[in-house]
Amino acid sequence: MRERQLGDVTVITPKGYLTGGDETDELDRKIQSLIDAGNKHLVINLGETQHLNSTALGVLIKAHTNYVRRGGQVKLCSVDKRIENIFVITKLSLVFDVYPNEEQAIASFAESKPV
Repeated sequence: MRERQLGDVTVITPKGYLTGGDETDELDRKIQSLIDAGNKHLVINLGETQHLNSTALGVLIKAHTNYVRRGGQVKLCSVDKRIENIFVITKLSLVFDVYPNEEQAIASFAESKPV
C-alpha cells in the first residue's frame, strides 16, 4: 500500500484483492493510524484494487463514519467498473464521493472548504 501526503490531504492506494485478508487488515490499520494522527482529508485511490468484498466495504464505511463524525471527509477515486457496480448495488454510491482520478478527488477538498 502506498501513502502520499499533499498538504492536508492524505492519499492511500491499496493494491490487489481486498477480501478480508492481510491487505484488508493493512488498510484498516492504516486508516486507523491516520485517524489517530488527526487526519481529516483522506483519498483512497482504488485504481490498483482488483476486487473488494463486504469485509473491505465495512472498513471503508467505518472510515467514512469516523471521518464525518470528526468533521472530515473520505473520498474515493479511480474506481474500477466492477467495483463501482458494487457501490451502486449497495447504494454506497450515495454515501461516498467518487472521482475519476486522484487529481479531481484532491481538488474537491479545496472546493468544499468554507471561504
